[in-house]
Amino acid sequence: MKTWKTCVLYSGGKDSSLIAVILEKLGYEIELVTVTFGIFNSWKPAAKSASSLGFKHHVLKIDRSILEDAMEIVLKDRFPNNGINHLHKKTLNFVSKSYNVIADGTRRDDKVPKLKEHEIRSFEDKNGVEYINLGGLGHKTIDNLSKRLFVIKKEENNIKNNSDYEMEMRCLIDEREGEGTSDSIFPKHVQSRVIGWR
Repeated sequence: MKTWKTCVLYSGGKDSSLIAVILEKLGYEIELVTVTFGIFNSWKPAAKSASSLGFKHHVLKIDRSILEDAMEIVLKDRFPNNGINHLHKKTLNFVSKSYNVIADGTRRDDKVPKLKEHEIRSFEDKNGVEYINLGGLGHKTIDNLSKRLFVIKKEENNIKNNSDYEMEMRCLIDEREGEGTSDSIFPKHVQSRVIGWR
């Protein structure tokens, strides 16, 4: 049975932290939810970030086969976008069984994970949920807002301190294809993690 609490899919980064703060200020009852597929304890950095902000945090274990299906897509494409989007859609559908309001930190200029406008409408109608994201805000705006609110730690490609879909996907790829294989598939990028209030 669904609750009226709001599930914020939470990586511990500035985007998902910002949507949680905005929605809490608007009166939503927030539960930060980090997904795991049982490959690696990638939820731990997000739990620390949630604690530093004073939010409830839940770890939601989803069937490993979903991650394995997404990994096959990534390995076929030799690029992560379609596989990460597959994971995100499956995760949204999974949490829609327990929550009426679902939010995440996807921005206007994100490529992954991201639903297209018609996919959002279909997802809401099919599951009878409200879906909220940062779709109207771009990277610069979110950086400016986040710098006013949070203490942020930035790390380039340190996947051990990352709680988004990428972490366990990389671990599974390296487990199957050999250590370091994921480095050749995932583009180098900087990850941010919220470590407290400013």
